[in-house]
Amino acid sequence: MVDVGHKVTERRRAVACGELKCHPDTIRALQQKALPKGDVLTVAKLAGIQAAKRTDELIPLCHSLPLDGVDLSFQVDTDRIVIRAEASTSAKTGVEMEALTAVAVAGLTLYDMCKAVDKGMELGAIRVVEKIKG
Repeated sequence: MVDVGHKVTERRRAVACGELKCHPDTIRALQQKALPKGDVLTVAKLAGIQAAKRTDELIPLCHSLPLDGVDLSFQVDTDRIVIRAEASTSAKTGVEMEALTAVAVAGLTLYDMCKAVDKGMELGAIRVVEKIKG
C-alpha cells in the first residue's frame, strides 16, 4: 500500500458514472415495477452503497476510508440506465475507488435483476467524472 501518512486530512469527494444498456421492453418493465425480482433500482442503490463501504476488502492495496456519505442515482432512458454515484470522506487519500465500486456493483445488481427478461444487456462506460479535494 502507498504510504499516505504524510498527507493532510482533507474533505474529498468523487463522482463516478456508468451505464447499463437494455432493451426498451426491459426499461418499460422496470418502470412498471413488473420485473420478476421486484424494485430493482432500490436494491441496486443499496448494493452500491454497501459496495462502496467495502471497497478496501474488494480492491487489493486500496486504503480503508471512513466514508462520510455515499449516494447513488439512476437516470432511466428508453434504452439504458445511467448510474451515478457520489462518495465523500475526510481523509488523506481520494475516494474515487469507492464511487467507482458503487457504480460497478449497482450496475451488476441491475444486470442480475433484469437478466431473466434481457439477455443482451451491456454494462460499461464506468468512469470518474468529478474529483474534488479541499
